[in-house]
Amino acid sequence: MVIDVETGGFNSRTDALLEIGAVLLQMDEQGILSIKKSVCTNVDPFQGAIIEPSAIEFNKIDLQDPNRMALHERDALQTVFRPIRREISITGCTRAIMVAHNAHFDLGFINAAAERNQVKRNPFHPFSCFDTCTLAGLAYGQTVLGRACQSANIHYENNEAHNALYDAIKTAEIFCRIINRWRELGGVRLG
Repeated sequence: MVIDVETGGFNSRTDALLEIGAVLLQMDEQGILSIKKSVCTNVDPFQGAIIEPSAIEFNKIDLQDPNRMALHERDALQTVFRPIRREISITGCTRAIMVAHNAHFDLGFINAAAERNQVKRNPFHPFSCFDTCTLAGLAYGQTVLGRACQSANIHYENNEAHNALYDAIKTAEIFCRIINRWRELGGVRLG
């Protein structure tokens, strides 16, 4: 599962989780990885959460937008976790490994929110993840998501960036491109 979060700062314990974008991947019979489906939810900041003005300026989230329809943090997590848990059950796995760009940042916010809301079955492995920042640096010589996408010939709109769903989709596309290319070059098949 590919995840992207938009937040009110950099500290997963104190700063607000504001958006979660998630993209479920699938592998066909030939071992080709692709996007299966996606989900996104806006998150209502938890009581006492810090929201840095610079973070809001950066991600352009309007917390007062009546169309935002933000969910309580626990409900937002369940919205994202539900399809992951289904996929885990179908595949016979015990945990999902998060894929994200700067993955430990996203994993930290998801884990902190799950802990804060006493979610008993966080589907993600608590510390293992695939980081597309590192993988893209290796595969394309670029660690910034937009630049990595451009190097991989994946269409990328800078004015759409820093939207959780858009960034999750672009992260999924770059991850699939890298993994599928790895397989073409004789690498071991994932899954």
